[in-house]
Amino acid sequence: MIYASDLDQTLVYSRRSMGVAEDAPGLVPAEWIRGELSAFMSAETLNQLMTLPKDILFIPVTTRTVAQYQRIQIFQQEVIPSYAITSNGGNILMNGKVDPSWNEHVRSKLQEHSATAAEVRQIFDDVLNKEWIVGERLCDELFFAFVIHRDLMPVEEVTEKIKRVESLGWEASIQGRKLYLVPSAVNKRAAVEHIRHQIGDVPVVASGDSLLDRCLLDFADYAIAPRHGELYREKQRNPETVHYQFTEQSGIFAADEILKYVRSIHHAAIGDVVS
Repeated sequence: MIYASDLDQTLVYSRRSMGVAEDAPGLVPAEWIRGELSAFMSAETLNQLMTLPKDILFIPVTTRTVAQYQRIQIFQQEVIPSYAITSNGGNILMNGKVDPSWNEHVRSKLQEHSATAAEVRQIFDDVLNKEWIVGERLCDELFFAFVIHRDLMPVEEVTEKIKRVESLGWEASIQGRKLYLVPSAVNKRAAVEHIRHQIGDVPVVASGDSLLDRCLLDFADYAIAPRHGELYREKQRNPETVHYQFTEQSGIFAADEILKYVRSIHHAAIGDVVS
């Protein structure tokens, strides 16, 4: 069985997103930036990841770049996955090394199906200004991440631009203080599907909180999302279109429920095999 999970606001939480004080009991450090502790994980979640049954292949699946993923020390020391997917599916790490063939495959898909990053950036040029844009990055030469003042974002203008780039093979996601513009060909589902093809046709359990995770959760045989984030807000707006299970808790301890769900699916699958 594969367990493929988003990281930020699903398993790993910044101070802003975790919903409890950083000195609350049951937390462990997950990431440092320039020597400063910046993200946490539930101690129970870490324990559950470290003790997963050997026939569950855990795959971190993140929009973070390769370098940003490598900052999460838990996945470099305590839990070291055989596979990790970064760059929203643009890169696959195998035993910590980037798989060049997958990256080349993704870039060929971009040439076939999506406008260039320069074209998309030009479409947004007249609405991106210092009043609401704090920072901008072209991540791994694949997609844009903007750090924003969300309350100051010109929503109608940005929404109109998003509709334009969607017709050019790109999509958008707003997660907390970040706006992502990502080519549709760079996605988490395709990367997980590729790994599953490599190891065999096994069931997939997935978890994630954002619209960029939706294609992965739709693809999975079993899916769960935390009671916060874009997918939960979409569930509130359009309940008939979102069919995943959601946790009872929001914030960092929602991850404990997610890992319990993964184990329950695995236990049921083992029971089916035995019976």
